Amino acid sequence: MSTRTYHVRTFGCQMNVHDSERIAGLLDDAGFAKAGSNDADVVVLNTCAVRENADNKLYGNLGHLASRKSAHPGMQIAVGGCLAQKDRDEIVRRAPWVDVVFGTHNVGSLPALLERARIEQEAQVEIVEALETFPSSLPSRRESPYSAWVAISVGCNNTCTFCIVPALRGREKDRRPGDVLAEVEALVADGVIEVTLLGQNVNAYGVEFGDRYAFGKLLRTVGSVEGLERVRFTSPHPRDFTDDVIAAMAETPAVMPQLHMPLQSGSDRVLKAMRRSYRQKRYLDIVSRVREAMPEAAITTDIIVGFPGETEEDFQETLHVVREARFASAFTFQYSKRPGTPAAEMDGHVPPEVVRDRYQRLTELVEEIAWDEARKAVGRPVEVLVADGEGRKDDETRRWSGRARDNRLVHFSVPDDVPRPRPGDMVTVEVTHAAPHYLVADSASAGGRYEVRRTTAGDAYERANRASTAGTSTATASASPGGVMLGMPSVGTPEPEPAGDACCSSPS
Repeated sequence: MSTRTYHVRTFGCQMNVHDSERIAGLLDDAGFAKAGSNDADVVVLNTCAVRENADNKLYGNLGHLASRKSAHPGMQIAVGGCLAQKDRDEIVRRAPWVDVVFGTHNVGSLPALLERARIEQEAQVEIVEALETFPSSLPSRRESPYSAWVAISVGCNNTCTFCIVPALRGREKDRRPGDVLAEVEALVADGVIEVTLLGQNVNAYGVEFGDRYAFGKLLRTVGSVEGLERVRFTSPHPRDFTDDVIAAMAETPAVMPQLHMPLQSGSDRVLKAMRRSYRQKRYLDIVSRVREAMPEAAITTDIIVGFPGETEEDFQETLHVVREARFASAFTFQYSKRPGTPAAEMDGHVPPEVVRDRYQRLTELVEEIAWDEARKAVGRPVEVLVADGEGRKDDETRRWSGRARDNRLVHFSVPDDVPRPRPGDMVTVEVTHAAPHYLVADSASAGGRYEVRRTTAGDAYERANRASTAGTSTATASASPGGVMLGMPSVGTPEPEPAGDACCSSPS
């Protein structure tokens, strides 16, 4: 009997991407082999429930898969993630060709559910209400040999009125610091040089075991692991952002000068309606203290436009914060009504044409400021972690791409007469051009600065590439080493959708 194959398609936030790595690892462990989306015997859709059109996206994908399944005897379709946790049996009712529905709390059950559905020839729907196994204790198939997610918590204790995620992910559960450290050390031993600490409300870490300073301590501890060069985290909540965390960031060389901190709105009145437990002054004070401690830090954010009841005056307050904070970039969203959230029942929904106008004005301001901030890098050296798949036009422009320490995307030239860097290696170049969303460093083309430092991560990439070329499959090597999004691995194709309304990645 030939080996059965699988494909994981991911929608939504970083936590979903991390879960998809675990899903892939579980299927590898169960004897499946990774395949392309058009050839797989098992297709897993890991869903997001944040935006209003999430349902349409899921059922549209399932409609396309129905014809494939009818022409592919034995093919199975599984649906997991937040939308599965929410809709449950409704998925099988609307798409009876689905074989398995599993939720956010029982990812580890997927192989058994697939086997049960195959034997019984009947759809299996299994949703549990509490986390069974912390995701990081499950097998993983990382798409990047040099960069990894490390989940330190799951769930969220906040009650933001626009966000459905806490109802689907549950209350916050924290891993013990020793378990986190052990995973990081194991990753570094495997060649990883960059980790991103992940949680829906990452800097609330420690709330479950009663240590409000636990996150700052964890940053210092993880940042001291020998061989680990870059530590990032996402996404923090302004309410929980304390001075000890800022100090840990500034004083730990491996912690990168980058902060993604959701704003959502600059209006105190709207923040109160959103049930966000901070106000404009608190947010800007954090930005000021971060910049004082790390002048080179790049600060990014999430902003929602058109929340119910938002007035032009409220919107102007958001623009004021954007001007004051001078974000390196921002994920901007038009408010999307989500059934099951308190905001969906609020009065004063903003007319769509007004939302679109405000959204346009916001994105223009964000882009203008981002470009101004990026221009400051021109003429300066940057250290770039070389990535595989970051630059979509690299072949066309004959450039390579990667991420700077502050997480900006950098496209750089390589001299013709030197060996090419490997993904995972570090390259130091000088920035020659800036755009709102990326930097260009063509210093090497003019005989200027170009330095390569080979790393253990580059060695790991080389090993993974040899393994995939030889047709082998391991739990840590992709069949074709994958791209890195925001300095972190992506899973499946198409690439993960942006987190709608910015709350699945940071229901903060």
